[in-house]
Amino acid sequence: MTQACSLIIFGSTGNLARNKLLPALYHLELADKLPPSTRILGFGRRDWSDMDWRAEVAGSLESRVRGAPDEGALERLGARLHFVPGDLTDPQAYARLRDRLRADPTMPGNLVFYLSIAPRQYGEVVDQLSAQGLQEQGAGWVRLVVEKPFGFDLESASILEERLHRHFGEEQIYRIDHYLGKSMVQNVLVFRFANLMLEPLWNRNYIDHVQISHSEARGIEERAGFYDGVGALRDMIQSHLLQMLTLVAMEPPPSLDAEALRDEKVKVLRSIRPISRQAVHAHAFRAQYRGGEVAGVKVPGYLEERDVGHNSTTETYAALKLYIDNWRWRNVPFYLRTGKRMADTNSLISIRFKHPPQQLFRYTAIEELKPNWILLNIQPSECLRVEIQVKQAGLEMRTQTERLDASTCAVGSSQIDAYEALILDVIAGDHSLFLRSDEVSWAWQVVDPVLKLWATERDFIQTYPAGGWGPTEATRLFDRDDQDWRNGL
Repeated sequence: MTQACSLIIFGSTGNLARNKLLPALYHLELADKLPPSTRILGFGRRDWSDMDWRAEVAGSLESRVRGAPDEGALERLGARLHFVPGDLTDPQAYARLRDRLRADPTMPGNLVFYLSIAPRQYGEVVDQLSAQGLQEQGAGWVRLVVEKPFGFDLESASILEERLHRHFGEEQIYRIDHYLGKSMVQNVLVFRFANLMLEPLWNRNYIDHVQISHSEARGIEERAGFYDGVGALRDMIQSHLLQMLTLVAMEPPPSLDAEALRDEKVKVLRSIRPISRQAVHAHAFRAQYRGGEVAGVKVPGYLEERDVGHNSTTETYAALKLYIDNWRWRNVPFYLRTGKRMADTNSLISIRFKHPPQQLFRYTAIEELKPNWILLNIQPSECLRVEIQVKQAGLEMRTQTERLDASTCAVGSSQIDAYEALILDVIAGDHSLFLRSDEVSWAWQVVDPVLKLWATERDFIQTYPAGGWGPTEATRLFDRDDQDWRNGL
């Protein structure tokens, strides 16, 4: 059974806590998944009492939960909530936190420190926790949860890892990539390894290429302070999309043990062919959205967004072509793409198969055989689809594409939010869906050459109109003319 713990949220009044963590905790409470004596402590600069924070959380949850708020669940969650006021840089605030945890008999000795704060503040917090002895596993276990981005590039990621490891062991650290908590992403593992008929086909002999795309109809909204200077490659490809690539490409692990799974993911990242500086433009493309229309509404370009510099070359669209140099995937291109202000919001893994080796139908009315696809739609709707060719009704030999959908495609997205699953995994001590330090390092090594070259090219960046599917120039990444971006199901 999951053990009770004290969950301490740094940045408890910030956007992530309000929009994701607290709604997730409410839904876990509603589903009776939290151990009865678990306590939740908010740590923030507001001069609040426990009752102040409980009232604030109850008010904010009303518009952020699925369905109408359940009064009983709100009351039970409120009873778990406590607040410790303090600044992240104030040693006395951490002393008050220590005293609260150790002096209050209702606080479980198992501790989870959730850093829902800017990554630049991680080092300060872990230093202060260590100064108070809060990182020590005394009366119970101690775990540290950190959100991406894990660094800004390979060098900064290495510095951050070294600072975290001064005070916390690797087994204590949980690096969250919320994409891995999505049920459809986890379904990639089941789809691959629970269906024997796929295994003979899942290799370079039958698969033409793989596309992994994440598009967003929205722009940067109020996030210019974070996004400008970070860009699409760091924000999405280095983390989320590379994680999905590892699940598609990994070898079957010997077990579903966390370390066995993560070992296979690291092997994939280590096998990705390095991109030399001279080859960056053949393997990577970036662009920035300009003004256009989204859903019939005129929207500004990136340079017209609030707090964005007039000469910014931060990319809002990035595409990458990668090769995995191992026995299974040699010379099969993997195309990764992400963009903001696109025509639709969607995340999709598209796997295209090669054409049959012999064109038996070239002397029939069939002009061109369409390829087979396996499509795994991640969000907003979850769907698993296979596209095959069948004969059209009638006398002539013509084909049409038939789509075989899983029965869940029409049901809608899972009602379990990724953060709900991940919070439970942290409490249970399951690392399976969290990133290991070497995994982070190898992922940065994949994109670091691209980032370094782009950093020197500050005079010009391609643009694309808001509301479309990105710049047409990005098609130059494809190996052949018959390859093109798959935009949706």
